[in-house]
Amino acid sequence: MERAMERQKILLRHLNPVSSSNSSLKHEPSLLSPVNCVSEVSPMAAFGDDIVIVAAYRTAICKARRGGFKDTLPDDLLASVLKAVVERTSLDPSEVGDIVVGTVIAPGSQRAMECRVAAYFAGFPDSVPVRTVNRQCSSGLQAVADVAASIRAGYYDIGIGAGVESMSTDHIPGGGFHGSNPRAQDFPKARDCLLPMGITSENVAERFGVTREEQDMAAVESHKRAAAAIASGKLKDEIIPVATKIVDPETKAEKAIVVSVDDGVRPNSNMADLAKLKTVFKQNGSTTAGNASQISDGAGAVLLMKRSLAMKKGLPILGVFRSFAVTGVEPSVMGIGPAVAIPAATKLAGLTVSDIDLFEINEAFASQYVYSCKKLELDMEKVNVNGGAIAIGHPLGATGARCVATLLHEMKRRGKDCRFGVISMCIGTGMGAAAVFERGDSVDNLSNARVANGDSH
Repeated sequence: MERAMERQKILLRHLNPVSSSNSSLKHEPSLLSPVNCVSEVSPMAAFGDDIVIVAAYRTAICKARRGGFKDTLPDDLLASVLKAVVERTSLDPSEVGDIVVGTVIAPGSQRAMECRVAAYFAGFPDSVPVRTVNRQCSSGLQAVADVAASIRAGYYDIGIGAGVESMSTDHIPGGGFHGSNPRAQDFPKARDCLLPMGITSENVAERFGVTREEQDMAAVESHKRAAAAIASGKLKDEIIPVATKIVDPETKAEKAIVVSVDDGVRPNSNMADLAKLKTVFKQNGSTTAGNASQISDGAGAVLLMKRSLAMKKGLPILGVFRSFAVTGVEPSVMGIGPAVAIPAATKLAGLTVSDIDLFEINEAFASQYVYSCKKLELDMEKVNVNGGAIAIGHPLGATGARCVATLLHEMKRRGKDCRFGVISMCIGTGMGAAAVFERGDSVDNLSNARVANGDSH
């Protein structure tokens, strides 16, 4: 009961931050409150100004160069989810003010053109603009945050934050850089920005004492949970089936297929088999192909608008965007990013880490995932309950959007016992990103706003 009352106070402070400024609550007012820069705003207005998610879908995530999307172009992947968020909400696509797409590997100009093409494939008119954003592994989440910020600023009323990556077509051999400024060698931090991600994984394991056994255990658990989620049909609500083709590498014959299941999950993953794998980045290291994220193909899209508009349109509210934070960390141990970003994001939302009921933390490497969870003392029964990137895959620019779909649909299934959720990931060159979401139906229409307004009727 005390936990419920505390959460009610937190929500009321979001609805009326001015009157709560002298409150004895232990948390500071949210810096990202939609009304914190307005001197006098009614609680009802604040409630209606919430930025909400009314739809969040993704494709299945498939193994790069070997899986179901190995012959599917990125614009076709993106088009499928863009079309889904519009069709499944019966939204007029001309009402969308902007489409922001997270993407990482492809050359910027090329991918920007492909995203515009995808919008046309999905039925958007000339009037709807498109842009891309690249904050590496957090790009999909950054796209969602950018759209939320733009709606809050009044630039437009409705937007789509999305992500796409085709690592089959755009993968850089070795995961490294083609070249760099030679001056970087004279600046240790700059030099560390160029480290292969696997080396940063080894650095985290060594510096913070994450064992090979702990990493392999995390990998087994990821596959186990993902396999269970697939077997139970839990992921069908978030995955859009994609009709595409697959080409036989020898005969070149094309076969029409429909992809609707994550194909990188290994239900029989076990400690004995993982222990046999050789380390990849360091001879006596601990990072292997079995306890690191898979390179993958996939896309996701999230439709956002103000609560007042969603209510006017009669659209179901899947989630509420509460806060977003990006933090910097040492490049050589970039994987620790979530351990820093999650507390920052929860503080911005007026919460603490212990208030969060569900987490989606990207498993770029088991080393950094294990460290972050241990550092924050998380209950592992609340983290990646349907598996993570080690099992599902990590299509860089799409991962953030994928996580939004996974988190919000799981929060909806869990109902009243799951109010707040967090998405987080580490970011190459030394950063972490995190966002806080509230379950969409956790507020009973206008009742809490009325309470905040002192209306007893």
